[in-house]
Amino acid sequence: MSLRRVLALPGWAEHVRLLAGAAGLDRPLATVQATLDASRTPVAGELTVVVRPVAGTDWQIDALLRRCADAGAAAVLLPGAAPLTASRLLADRLAVPLLGTGASPLDLLVEARLMLAAPELDRAELLLATHRALGDRLRPPEEVVAVLGRLLRSPVAVLDDRGAPLAGEVTGRVRLDEPVPQRTELDDGVLLAHPVLLQRPALWLAAELRGTEAARADVVPPALAVAAGVLQRWLLANRLELERDARSRTALLGDLLRLDTEPGADLRRRVADAGWRLGGWHVGLHIGVPAAFDTVARTQDVVRALRAGDVEAVVVEHGDGWTGWVTFDHEPTAARVRSLATRLQAAHRTLRLGAHMGVGRPHARPEGLAATVAEARDAARLAATRPETGHFLHVDQLGMAQLLLEWTRTDTFEPAARALIAPLLDAPGDLVRTLAAYLDAESSLAETATVLGVHRNTVAARVARISQLLGVDLSRPDERLALHLASRAVTLE
Repeated sequence: MSLRRVLALPGWAEHVRLLAGAAGLDRPLATVQATLDASRTPVAGELTVVVRPVAGTDWQIDALLRRCADAGAAAVLLPGAAPLTASRLLADRLAVPLLGTGASPLDLLVEARLMLAAPELDRAELLLATHRALGDRLRPPEEVVAVLGRLLRSPVAVLDDRGAPLAGEVTGRVRLDEPVPQRTELDDGVLLAHPVLLQRPALWLAAELRGTEAARADVVPPALAVAAGVLQRWLLANRLELERDARSRTALLGDLLRLDTEPGADLRRRVADAGWRLGGWHVGLHIGVPAAFDTVARTQDVVRALRAGDVEAVVVEHGDGWTGWVTFDHEPTAARVRSLATRLQAAHRTLRLGAHMGVGRPHARPEGLAATVAEARDAARLAATRPETGHFLHVDQLGMAQLLLEWTRTDTFEPAARALIAPLLDAPGDLVRTLAAYLDAESSLAETATVLGVHRNTVAARVARISQLLGVDLSRPDERLALHLASRAVTLE
């Protein structure tokens, strides 16, 4: 036990100040003794608590400091006014901590003795205080951070699974790939972190203990575990609410997309309750993500990214990602649509979800919503296979490609496409994707190599192998078109 640990006790942290002798804060502490004046001769490891203010000159304090240094005592606590500068300089020179307080010295003495007699008592008291402060009701991250920060007198934060703060702030870094309680030594303190588990560490609770508070690093983890449990309950309740809302939005969108007549009164009321608009002109968008992606948990990330790009859109969990749309009061000009597409592309780049995005054309009224959403989904489907566009496509960029895409969805074309390029399917070297990229790049070896991330000589060897396996001449337009469509269809499938 050291004096630094005592100074981290709640009463000491609030009422005791270090006047001098900071170099001796890590001296071993064995006992706490009281004396009415400064005449006591201390023993090794003793914290001497002077009960009465020392009257007269400061020579008595100087003498006590020297006796402490000679005996190897831990520190001196004085009540009342601070001693003269000379006494503080002597304490610095002797490396004997000199403490001052305006509170009752005897109360502080009792608190220190209890800690020495039962070190686990501080941990238990903090644990009980955390239980009482957080209670049984659901508390969002902001409340948990505020309560815990007040109890620990230290910065506390809730971090997401990327280490970004959701509430509060800490400067230390959590090891996000280790979903276990962590302790990280800092230059002047300790960073403690506890995972908030929900299938995986969805959140992290972190506390940054600095200065004398770092001495309580062995006391704080149980309190962090209690607070993490509170956050876990909030996460579960919030997740249930999110999933319920997502199901409701998805069902409502499905009803809108299936409309073939004017929407009835009940559907209009549900749309109004959701805050959606059926009138005006709609521009659809679709964001697709890899399979098994948790779209419900990330919906707010998508909404925030769009708003940051100055795009106010309806966003609904739908299919392989999110479907949304932006509504204009009047038919938007081509310039406004291009501006919107540019902002959507910028928002798409900030998402970093491995997503692909497509944007539709403007269409009016409720029946137009289904049309623009269908166009956006087509564009997104093509964008998934086009890294050269950043996996983003506006339907106006597609032209004939959109018509060809519809053709490749037919029941007769897909089996024919697979049969046409069957010799490439089991061959090594990712030949189907190479063929598609090569034909997309208009037979440019350099551009194909850039898209695939390989050397141009590798592309040349693959193209030669493709021609050999298929027995085709890639310079002939009709064969190029058939293979282009076939490879695109199989790649999309």
